[in-house]
Amino acid sequence: MTKHVYNRCRERGIRYSDIKNAILNSEIIEQYPDDFPYPSCLTLGASIQGSFIHVVCGVGEGKLWIVTAYYPSPEKWESDFKTRKGNN
Repeated sequence: MTKHVYNRCRERGIRYSDIKNAILNSEIIEQYPDDFPYPSCLTLGASIQGSFIHVVCGVGEGKLWIVTAYYPSPEKWESDFKTRKGNN
């Protein structure tokens, strides 16, 4: 996690333990194979408290890179938090 990602997650009330829990128990819902510098994906998991959380991460140089994490907004996501609204 870069300092930028850490600060953004802190602003959003997302702790490292939430991100770790979300990734370990997540489902990939979107893939971005052409992302730079590494292919990445959007996952749906849950925080320690059980709230849905999206984590964007990529794999490169033998590491898992956390790009961002956020609580999905009901205004932008269907109730399953897997489907973007307006993409039907």
